[in-house]
Amino acid sequence: MTDEQAPKTASHDPHTPEKLRAFMNQGWGDIERHDVTLSDVGSWAAKRRDRLSEAFPGERLVIPAGTYKVRSNDTDYVFRPHTDYVWLVGDQTSDAVLVLEPHGTSGHDAVLYFRPRSERSQGEEFWRDRMYGELWAGRRPSLTETSREFGIETRHVDELAGALKNDVPTRVRRDEDATIAALVGNADADRDNELARTLSELRLVKDAFEIEQLREACAITHRGFSDVLAEMDKVRKYGERWIEGTFWRRARAEGNDVGYTSIAAAGPHTTTLHWIENDGPVNDGTLMLLDMGVEGRHLYTADVTRTLPVNGEFTPRQRELYQLVLDSQQAGIAALKPGAPFMAAHRASMEVIANGLEAMELLPVSAEEALDPSSMIYRRWTLHGVSHMLGLDVHDCAAARDEKYNKGTVEPGYVLTVEPGLYFQAEDLTVPEDLRGIGIRIEDDILITNDGTENLSDMLPREIDDVQNWMAG
Repeated sequence: MTDEQAPKTASHDPHTPEKLRAFMNQGWGDIERHDVTLSDVGSWAAKRRDRLSEAFPGERLVIPAGTYKVRSNDTDYVFRPHTDYVWLVGDQTSDAVLVLEPHGTSGHDAVLYFRPRSERSQGEEFWRDRMYGELWAGRRPSLTETSREFGIETRHVDELAGALKNDVPTRVRRDEDATIAALVGNADADRDNELARTLSELRLVKDAFEIEQLREACAITHRGFSDVLAEMDKVRKYGERWIEGTFWRRARAEGNDVGYTSIAAAGPHTTTLHWIENDGPVNDGTLMLLDMGVEGRHLYTADVTRTLPVNGEFTPRQRELYQLVLDSQQAGIAALKPGAPFMAAHRASMEVIANGLEAMELLPVSAEEALDPSSMIYRRWTLHGVSHMLGLDVHDCAAARDEKYNKGTVEPGYVLTVEPGLYFQAEDLTVPEDLRGIGIRIEDDILITNDGTENLSDMLPREIDDVQNWMAG
């Protein structure tokens, strides 16, 4: 048995006598799933592989799912496969590698290499291996089960090295699994980066399956927010931690997980854009900014933000600021339609924000001057862009070229956020004292349709009266 084949054990595991080994290889029933049929995601993934195949005729393409990442010592993080792999296969098994092998000058044969569950009649992996053993880490599928479920040829990952040896031009999604990248060898960063860019750009337009997954993720997210509001007595007692835990419970119950670390910010923490410590108090009279999204069972994630008054009603000052952010968001959404610049939502939102800040006498210059590209001093209180793509990743399609993303135009099937905000830091002496420590953001997930937009997260109230009624209910 080689070191690679030896079961992964820990220093504190007990000695295993030969008689125990022999006994463990006997007396097991058949656990093969004989009723597996082609899944919906498998059908869609095949179409996506065809699109990628067309972009790289005559070249081998290698896309790893990735492997476990160490959290501490011999404890790993929960495995989550690489997004490009999920998009092309639909499977979520660790240590898998999709290879598109060219045949002739066009077209590819898709082969999925992975580590299936080991046979119980031989070897020790199934009962001793802490990473892959079924009795330690749970059931892994067989080659046949995976082939049937995802409609793809499957082979044991031990055959991968031999399959990559012949002289075929090869590109690899290199940054996910160093072991697989080393098997490919002959690193060519430009060629590999082109593969990553192409995959991101192919994923910009969501297919019908993906849109339905995002709708479902938004619906579960709505229920998670409502769970938090139903437990405001405990939120006041235990603070931001209770918000995070309550939302996570819904995400795990109905989805896969949260799509990103939840932002459960209250009071002055609302002015920190990515507040994920979530360890502060939640006090009446303040606001809580909740930026949270459920990742569904197929790993598509929602990304929604609501800013809510802890005691259920906005103060006059909070109401004034909230309405300004809401007006800016509505202007941003209205600016989106097929063919509109990706930045249209940002520009429309910021125009409303800057004029609102001028009306509140907070700008030291006119709104027109503040909006000038050579100035933009209004950004002291807005800080971030208004939109990003959304899908399998919360910041989706990140490897796409600027001309296809933030300098491009939106198309039917794009899903992007619109999320303006205002943030007045607690120590900001340029604003009145009653504004300091207030942060407000409103975020929704917007699908570009053939004739406009659809707000996928519109079930979460946004209007002031609707928010207050939601909290009261």
